[in-house]
Amino acid sequence: MHVGFTNILVLMTVAVLTVWGFKRINLPPILAYLACGVVAGPHMLAIIDHPEEIHFFAELGIVFLLFSLGLEFSLPKVMAMRHLVFGIGLGQMILTTLVFMGIASVFGFDLKAALIIGGMIALSSTAIVIKQMSERGTLNTTRAQMVVSILLFQDLAVVPLLILVPLLSDQSHSSLWLAIVMALLKGTMVVGILMSVGKWLLPRIFNEVARTRTDELFVLTTILVALVAAGLTYSFGLSMALGAFLAGMMLSESQYRHQLEADIRPFRDILMGLFFITVGMRLEMQTLASQLHWIALGLVTIMIIKILIIRACAWLFKADKLDGWSTGLKLCQIGEFSFIIAALAVNHDILSAEQGSVLMAIGVLSMAVTPWLIENSLDMAKYIIGKPDLQLDPMDEDNYHPSMQDHVLILGFGRVGQSVSRLLSVEKIPYLVVDFDPVRVNESRSAGQPVVFGDVSQPDILKAAGIDKAKLVLITFDEHQRALNVIKIISEMHPELPIVVRTRKDYHLEELYAAGASQVVPEILEGSLMLVSQILHLSGIPMARILKRVRSERKDHYRHMHGFFPGETTEISQGTKDKLEFMHAVQLTEDAFAVGKTIEQLDLFKRKISLHGLRRANIEITKPDVTKPLQPNDVIVISGKPRRVERAEHFLLEGH
Repeated sequence: MHVGFTNILVLMTVAVLTVWGFKRINLPPILAYLACGVVAGPHMLAIIDHPEEIHFFAELGIVFLLFSLGLEFSLPKVMAMRHLVFGIGLGQMILTTLVFMGIASVFGFDLKAALIIGGMIALSSTAIVIKQMSERGTLNTTRAQMVVSILLFQDLAVVPLLILVPLLSDQSHSSLWLAIVMALLKGTMVVGILMSVGKWLLPRIFNEVARTRTDELFVLTTILVALVAAGLTYSFGLSMALGAFLAGMMLSESQYRHQLEADIRPFRDILMGLFFITVGMRLEMQTLASQLHWIALGLVTIMIIKILIIRACAWLFKADKLDGWSTGLKLCQIGEFSFIIAALAVNHDILSAEQGSVLMAIGVLSMAVTPWLIENSLDMAKYIIGKPDLQLDPMDEDNYHPSMQDHVLILGFGRVGQSVSRLLSVEKIPYLVVDFDPVRVNESRSAGQPVVFGDVSQPDILKAAGIDKAKLVLITFDEHQRALNVIKIISEMHPELPIVVRTRKDYHLEELYAAGASQVVPEILEGSLMLVSQILHLSGIPMARILKRVRSERKDHYRHMHGFFPGETTEISQGTKDKLEFMHAVQLTEDAFAVGKTIEQLDLFKRKISLHGLRRANIEITKPDVTKPLQPNDVIVISGKPRRVERAEHFLLEGH
């Protein structure tokens, strides 16, 4: 059995197309990978007849996923939320596992299989729920804290579940409880070894690696640590994922945590995608078709029972009933770790392939409806408690989009956007911000700022932010092409709406104006203009004259401030060589082509060149007479893009 290059190429093509297609309809990539596995599997295209051929590489995805999870596991954070984590989180996990364990037993499953099924169904999708809530900017609401607490405990519960699966399949164990005790003993021993090594050895290793300042060595060391820890637990007969999780947890409080996470993410995402593809390949299509009625019934039953259990746990711990129902609606799906457990259970003959396929099919469908449930969970919760018109604090609304009139719409909330918003607040001018950074949105909203998450290149986001009622739009992000696209969208939606754009580069001015900007503020030129204003003021120029000069420069699009004389230290990149505006002094020789001709005859403007002045007999003429002929030794100061300046010089001297 051998997977050829052509098979891999076709598999990657199918994966790219399915992920792209699912993203176009706002479904998570996990579902796309599962669908890719179904399409590429032995029951359809049969690109890979034997999924077990690539299962080892796919299993590395679990290792890196658990390593990343360990990096995010913060003991201080857990202790701060301990009442929610070990209260509602623990209660939900135990109750859900026991309830579905009992249901599975009623349907004839043995105790081991029933325990695995109960544990699988008790888990929810951390990846989908956190991503959806983060994108909506609602991670800091009170009900979000409950959601995160439950997910955190579920993530912790994944580790013992992954340990239990291979132990439960060991036929030498006469009872389930003996298997659990053995797992705990082995786990305690391995944890002790890894924690000891991690506390004393790993920080020194990474300190030494960091001193080399070699990115490749840092990445290799990160991968090696994860794999060595995974191999150690595997050698004890435990899950490789446990070792990776412990290694990540040991490094979670180190100064290298974020770099480690960034280094491991590409490998994790690719290999996790491969893992979910192999999961999809294991779905029995004939089984799905024949068991469709049971799958639909199981989906509805599981989601309703999970909602009721979470609501009951919230009631037991005296949580708000609106928060309880909303949390239950968000977490009623089956999670991605459930697929991992199901696949392991099938591999170890705890569940049959048919049973695994049915459970995974239910999980896929539950995850497919999750984005819609999260979007509407608060409204549905209000309806359930009989208060559909209940008004909450706007900052605590899951679908927070403030209703404003005659406000300034700020697109981008970086350094510039935040500075502008503070001054608008001082002047009591209403404003609303749209930003695409979920961390920044959460931080800002926690501080009471009117900020919403969204991609401003989408008209629906602009409408939701009240662009119909805004009196001004300010674009603050320094991404030229994206700014052009947004300007064109706004101009098509509301042609009369003023658009102010901030840019760093002065050579973007004309392009932004052409796209529809009302005013473009180039940071560098505006800073120079303010510097000149201070110099003129200190030089004794009256303030009225200074203000007039500033207004004149802005009105003329900074005409006197464009262009500069290049030098040896001037940096010219491939992207800027045709955008910078250089100034250049051309001295006319006795036989120069331009001698005897007027500036008007030369028509430099046709060559897209600006005339900055004329120097004759060491006397500067700022506004030369364009009808008088040029003389030998005249110095003409011109400006324009480098290539045009070069061609203009040849023209003035040689007439080419």
